[in-house]
Amino acid sequence: MTQADHILIVEDEVVLADLIKEYLEHSGFAVTMLHDGSHAVETILELSPDLVVLDLMLPGKDGLAIAREVRDQSDVPIIMETAKLEEIDRLLGLELGADDYLCKPFSPRELVARVKAVLRRTKVRSLEQSLPQHGLTFDEDKWTACLEGHALDLTRREFQLLRILSNHPGRVYSRAQLLDLVFSDNLDMVDRTIDSHIKNIRIKVKAIAPGMDLIRSIYGIGYAFGD
Repeated sequence: MTQADHILIVEDEVVLADLIKEYLEHSGFAVTMLHDGSHAVETILELSPDLVVLDLMLPGKDGLAIAREVRDQSDVPIIMETAKLEEIDRLLGLELGADDYLCKPFSPRELVARVKAVLRRTKVRSLEQSLPQHGLTFDEDKWTACLEGHALDLTRREFQLLRILSNHPGRVYSRAQLLDLVFSDNLDMVDRTIDSHIKNIRIKVKAIAPGMDLIRSIYGIGYAFGD
């Protein structure tokens, strides 16, 4: 790396933060630490780090509130970490724009691997966004989407799926992750439900743009946005 990627750690457990910092620096990253949530949003926006490692439970302001405020102004990658294992915390973290999620206790080596993976995805996303857009737009209030000026007749579930995938071009979502994000209110759904909805989205896209496939199938894993 000609210039080290800058990682901001927001973690109130000083010993853990120091350990994470040591592992990240050993892997070639520049690291800044913050042990309180009160001024985390301002610090993130001021420093513009390449990635934020954000604890959920912080003094001053919790991680979910921080993530929500940051996402209104920045698309900086966020990895959330927490000792809380409830599914709702994981879902909230992802829905608020977290790029990954780790439950304590975790191996510092795993965190470093996650940081590298998220940064790789971010670079792919930046490349995708620098290329000509697909002419895909969303109206969140009306739950409608248009492709090249033509309305896509999507169901609400299809709208959610396409919106989630398009928010992170290049990022691979497993079927289980998509089920969690789109069907969290229905525990009876199975993984293949996602396949069925993706198939319907593709049919509707091709009806407008026959040569276009907005969603890639990743064999054995799931789906990603980008043709």
